[in-house]
Amino acid sequence: MKEIDRFVSKLDFDQLLEKIKDWGKTLGRTSMRPVLSLYYVLKSPYTPLSDKLLVVSALSYLILPVDLISARRFPVLGWIDEITAVTIAYKKVKKHITPEIESEVDNILRSEEHTSELQSHSSI
Repeated sequence: MKEIDRFVSKLDFDQLLEKIKDWGKTLGRTSMRPVLSLYYVLKSPYTPLSDKLLVVSALSYLILPVDLISARRFPVLGWIDEITAVTIAYKKVKKHITPEIESEVDNILRSEEHTSELQSHSSI
């Protein structure tokens, strides 16, 4: 377990958040809420190590380019494995989602929404 703890402590959370935001531009606000919640649960010092490992696994599967079912070959079916990974992790760790985490997620979703609105207006 110490190896896992060391691994989690060495994660570059800023880079992970940027990758999550990039991924979220594809799927939108509704899909981003549970993913961002998982991110903040992972960062929380109060989350047990076993739950952090589950979150790391789900987020890694979501962000890394390896897929069990390719979304390019099977468009609808290809998203099922990612959705399943996030859903299982979210259901397991949702008890660790505090009002502070919800507030952080809301702030990011608002700022991303504002950024996309600015980008759409600047292209006019």
